[in-house]
Amino acid sequence: MCGRYTVTSSPEALRALFGYEEQPNFPARYNIAPMQPISIVRMVDGKRHFALARWGLLPSWVKAPKTFTLLINARGESAADKPAFRAAMKRRRCLIPADGFYEWQAAGDRKPPFYVRAKSGAPLAFAGLWETWTGPNGEELETAAIVTTRANRTLAPIHERMPVIVPPEGFDLWLNANAVDATTAAALIAPAPDNLLEAYEISTAVNRTANDNSKLLEPVVPPQLQPASVKPTAKRAHAKRAKKDDGQASLL
Repeated sequence: MCGRYTVTSSPEALRALFGYEEQPNFPARYNIAPMQPISIVRMVDGKRHFALARWGLLPSWVKAPKTFTLLINARGESAADKPAFRAAMKRRRCLIPADGFYEWQAAGDRKPPFYVRAKSGAPLAFAGLWETWTGPNGEELETAAIVTTRANRTLAPIHERMPVIVPPEGFDLWLNANAVDATTAAALIAPAPDNLLEAYEISTAVNRTANDNSKLLEPVVPPQLQPASVKPTAKRAHAKRAKKDDGQASLL
């Protein structure tokens, strides 16, 4: 699962990586939360374009948005089959620029937050899906969700899910829905390589969405003193056996 993330690279660096035509200017964001506007990259007429969408996908067929479940994540293993994501997986795939994301580990009575980023410090591309919802008065709302997969070895001690991270060489394969079908694109839905990411514990200040500054990324223990891996507690291991999905599948 991915419920918070960051975008801290400069607009120029992200434009160079994703290759979109627009030249947006935006500040660094250290605590992006559901329902907020997020940056997405999608393909239109064979070219990549930058756009803004609300984080929380709203399928076009929804009649009452206020009572519909907020879909911030789409399980990659079933996205092509679930009614909420099926059309977007076929026709409206996108990339979501990020520099890292937060995850909370169940550790007894505590849920310490961790920050996850590329070891190289380079920005990341999350696989995403987007939709346009049209209201009864013609109003339009563009929304998006992050596609997730099972955690790799680096993240598994913290959480069982992680965002799908698309490498640059896979950008067009994911984005070009006109030429690449959902089954072929799904080849990219896999855990990130074990050596790509690093994770370290941070302050619980990230729990408040109002906190949005670089101090959130500071480790509670210096990186050189942190253990090589975080071992799950017995309670965490039990939780994995008892709960096999993230709560979306029963509804969608």
